[in-house]
Amino acid sequence: MPDTLVYRDTPPTLLPLYGRALLPKKSISDAAITLPRLSAELLCAHTASDDLSQYERACGFRPSNHIPITWPHILAFPLHLKLLTEKAFPLPLLGLVHLRNTITQHRPIGVGETLKLDVCLGHQERTSRGIEFGLITNASSAGTVVWEETSTMLFRQPEKHVDPATKSAPPPLEHYSNTTEIEAPESIGRQYAKISGDSNPIHMHALSARFFGFPRAIAHGMWSKAHALAILEEQDGWQSGPVKVSCQFKKPLFLPGTALLNWQTGKNGWDYQLLNARGDAPHLSGRIEWI
Repeated sequence: MPDTLVYRDTPPTLLPLYGRALLPKKSISDAAITLPRLSAELLCAHTASDDLSQYERACGFRPSNHIPITWPHILAFPLHLKLLTEKAFPLPLLGLVHLRNTITQHRPIGVGETLKLDVCLGHQERTSRGIEFGLITNASSAGTVVWEETSTMLFRQPEKHVDPATKSAPPPLEHYSNTTEIEAPESIGRQYAKISGDSNPIHMHALSARFFGFPRAIAHGMWSKAHALAILEEQDGWQSGPVKVSCQFKKPLFLPGTALLNWQTGKNGWDYQLLNARGDAPHLSGRIEWI
């Protein structure tokens, strides 16, 4: 059984965890790395708070009797950070890349509901890009799972001696019938970090982002996903029932920046993507399916 860290109604404090993130890890060779079976629980996560109102404003959600579908991700973030900074976790936190995110909401969650959050490290896979693993979160209400999430993370450790000619070209970019322009202000990284606790330097300011090789700060991927969903929820045909929302994070959205939310509706689901201002490269792409 995995080692489980249990918190009653107060999640772990973030500042000491960020201090841990700065501590060096043991050198990582090409030898096989096996991630430990770590998990954490927050027994009473409160869905209503002042942060919720700030989150709705920052991401563009209209106030409602139900929380945004992405809000439990914010509630679980301290547990995520706790696992990823444990001494037993062998990979450095800084440098981990969020590749994909899938959320399944089995029913709308009311503002004020108390959730039990369970987080664990999931499936690990060695790919040509490095080590990929899942960070799995379940939210339960009255003993029933009402919300699930898998975030797929990457630790870059590319294979040596890979022939570039073997790499397949990306498929042609498809454009959908509906498009709207969105603005990502220079301050949105700091606004989102203040609410979410995700204070990665690449999101905070151009100066700190340059230290990690970016010309400017970049938007949080989960802000981009949340903002896209906030807009799509207002479109004709959006349904309020059980839903699965997946996305793949592509090119960074530099701040300040303009992007194009592009989508198509369908009988079995919606496809959506966030494109750059020219419409020729994706920041993220995904699908919405009602289940």
